[in-house]
Amino acid sequence: MKAPSFGYAKPRSLAEALDLIERPGAKVLAGGQSLIASLNLRLSSPELLVDINGLSELRGIRLDKDVVRIGALATHAEIERSDVVKQHLPLLAEAVRHVAHPAIRNRGTIGGSLALADPAAEYPACVLALDAVIIATGQKGERRIKASGFFKGLFETDLKPGELLTAVEFKAQKTDERSVFLELARRQGDYAIVGLAAFARNGSKRIAFFGAGDRPVLAVNAARATDAQAAKAALGKDLSPPADLYHSAQTKLHLARVLLERAWNRLSIPR
Repeated sequence: MKAPSFGYAKPRSLAEALDLIERPGAKVLAGGQSLIASLNLRLSSPELLVDINGLSELRGIRLDKDVVRIGALATHAEIERSDVVKQHLPLLAEAVRHVAHPAIRNRGTIGGSLALADPAAEYPACVLALDAVIIATGQKGERRIKASGFFKGLFETDLKPGELLTAVEFKAQKTDERSVFLELARRQGDYAIVGLAAFARNGSKRIAFFGAGDRPVLAVNAARATDAQAAKAALGKDLSPPADLYHSAQTKLHLARVLLERAWNRLSIPR
């Protein structure tokens, strides 16, 4: 199929972009790896595409004291190659290798992935596990949104009309902190059947699952457990995964418990 007709604008500044996205029927184009497909399938029919790829202020990955700031237009490939990410955000460095295929990683962006809020995607679970802060910018300035309050439902976020996701901030991982990323997929690059991102600090854990609900899910009860078996038992209180074309809800919960035990064991290995 072919995409429907639409207008196209490529702003030269963030201020211009914010003006354009307030127009009725405007849609933001970043990496386009999800949007272009939905256009061609006629699942999306914007009146105006606002191409933000010319905004240099939305690019870059930098460490400022103990905070890593990643611009919304940083591609998956840039995150994968970044020494800052490898050293200070090992969870993200581990996760990005599972994102789709090289061609998509060369174009897709972290901002686009988070704004889409696909519950089967890797980044939403990572920002939830790492308790990241998502920066949204509108005409009235910046708004800082905790990851725990950003994802509202299936493809639904806390972004307000006229706001643009401009960056994500993470606390740099310290030497005594641990993280692990795991997923199960039919083939490398396919959407995960189920996956998790986990982070441990001072004996406490944050474990976020993806592919297990209409948004990334923080397994609060499992994280409070004292050992892996107790965590697996408690996971049923945290997750109620939907069935899909290939897997029942019971199968997905079983696989989530398998990943949880693997992650728990890895987080427990002494340095």
